[in-house]
Amino acid sequence: MASFILRRLIASIFVLFAATFLMYILVSFAGDPLDDLRQSSAPNKAELIQARTKLLNLDVPPPLRYFLWLGGIFRGNFGVSIQNQPVNALLANAITSTLTLVTTATVLAILLGLTVGIVSALRQYSGFDYSVTLMAFLFFSLPIFWVAVLLKQYGAIQLNNWLNEPTIAIPVIIVMSLIAGLIWMSLIGGRWQRKLIVFGVAAVATGAVLAFLSVTQWFADPSIGIAVYAVLAIGIAFGITAISTGLRNRKALYASLIVAVIGIALYYPMMNSLLNGMTLWLFLLFAVLTLIVSGAIGWFMGAPDRGPVVRTTMIVGFLTAGLIALDKYMSYWQAYANSSRVRGRPIATVGASTPGLGGNFWVQGIDLFTHLLLPTIAIILISFASYTRYSRASLLEVMNQDYIRTARAKGLTQRTVIVRHAFRNALIPITTVIAFDVGALIGGAVITETVFGWVGMGRLFVNGLAASDPNPVMAFFVVTGTLAVLFNLIADLVYAGLDPRIKVG
Repeated sequence: MASFILRRLIASIFVLFAATFLMYILVSFAGDPLDDLRQSSAPNKAELIQARTKLLNLDVPPPLRYFLWLGGIFRGNFGVSIQNQPVNALLANAITSTLTLVTTATVLAILLGLTVGIVSALRQYSGFDYSVTLMAFLFFSLPIFWVAVLLKQYGAIQLNNWLNEPTIAIPVIIVMSLIAGLIWMSLIGGRWQRKLIVFGVAAVATGAVLAFLSVTQWFADPSIGIAVYAVLAIGIAFGITAISTGLRNRKALYASLIVAVIGIALYYPMMNSLLNGMTLWLFLLFAVLTLIVSGAIGWFMGAPDRGPVVRTTMIVGFLTAGLIALDKYMSYWQAYANSSRVRGRPIATVGASTPGLGGNFWVQGIDLFTHLLLPTIAIILISFASYTRYSRASLLEVMNQDYIRTARAKGLTQRTVIVRHAFRNALIPITTVIAFDVGALIGGAVITETVFGWVGMGRLFVNGLAASDPNPVMAFFVVTGTLAVLFNLIADLVYAGLDPRIKVG
């Protein structure tokens, strides 16, 4: 393993050297960094041209200038832009902005895409499968700039207008209830009598919840509350256990329920005192402690097969703690929406933050969420389609393999066959797609960043090309090239972890 990684890294270094040299030469001949000064009518034009020539070493031939630039890279210096701004500072701001946007969107797109694709494969040729296929092809074919503009209009402007008086019209409640009933009916499957019962129960339940939210104007001042939190925590314990180990594993179920009960017991102390005065590092500390305590409960109750129980309790602990954090965020929603900077328009359309907002950790978190909401949805809608189709096709192919039939012949449950055998092997081709997508997305979602006013890696690259500014362009290329090589190496290692037939060596 170590020798394989070392060989790949050495080969990658030579590839990066060759790629950066070629890119530097192309950028150097693609435009003239002095073009704006040559067309200037300033009286000191000659002095400005001489200063920029000296600043960017433009009097040195491009092949030799590359090695001057490379020497700066070895010292951790990407040089300066044509405006004499340090590229390191520009790159740091761009990476922070892009990672904030892309990480959230990519993780959610992968989770949603894999989940919906797997369910679609398990419900092959059902109404749900046909609906998901239609939506996937629709989202995949939509131009992202058009999606972004529609989100601005209906996801921000119209939604902000509605939030001033958040009541849901009766026709909307009826339509949404029918849609929810159809979704649950296609998911559950079975005979028509069972489908009709599921449809009726889901439609009535959805209508009742929406009517309650409309009457109480819940969206103006949202909250979860202890009663709903308790139901959700217990439901998470049962649901995660059913997926992870199966409800027959009583040790995992009891350990998960203990974690949920601890979360319920800590609800009021956390909401009323422990989460006040929160900082980012304290928030991360609480998250780590949650995982440690949840894992410890699984460890003590899971003997002799502790691994699956620990995994289950840690997931349950993370989700139940996340619900408390979400409720704490909700408690500050009204204060945020009515602040003087937001002025009742909480869903943002431009930028990564509200200038001069101030506020505590929770208010700043809501502000980040409202600015991330629309660009994240835009990226998810496009990425979600490909992940859904790849995961569906991959799982369907795996389900027809001989070892799956052997597993079923041994008497294993459907959950065990899917989760432990089929799903793991179905992830192998999807890993390749994810590795390429993550490397590309970190390079910047150029159109999304432009429409929503995010100054990220994509904008840094485009602005550098437009101004014939070589150093920002090369900084972008070094970062994205390195990440592409790194994620492909990680994908190779993940292959070996997913499939024991693959040997890394």
